[in-house]
Amino acid sequence: MNAAYVFAVAFRLDPDAAAVDPDRFETTLEIPASEPGAAGWLFFRDRLWRGEIGDEPSFRRLAAERLGLADAASAEVVAADFRELRTDRDHLDALKREVAADLDRFNADSVDEVLHKYLGSSIHVRE
Repeated sequence: MNAAYVFAVAFRLDPDAAAVDPDRFETTLEIPASEPGAAGWLFFRDRLWRGEIGDEPSFRRLAAERLGLADAASAEVVAADFRELRTDRDHLDALKREVAADLDRFNADSVDEVLHKYLGSSIHVRE
């Protein structure tokens, strides 16, 4: 199984001892998706809502950590946008099974409702 949450992230450099131009950079950040049922598998529920980042300031801190910028006083993540859950069929099928096993956890009547509620239409299956 192979899946990742894909985000567009912008960060700014503001070093004290130098000038930089440009000072803003954009990159694609892929956060590996945990196997459904394993620790961390509810990332989509905890971070996303209708295909958007639910709490952007909190996510920018997470992105800074993943990019190795968390301790850099001269660098800051200034924007982040969810792009997609990039997944293979096996991971998506396992995710659907895990969600179906406990729909009450998601306050939903169907797996499709859960996926749309959190991921919007941003699921991209790749083989």
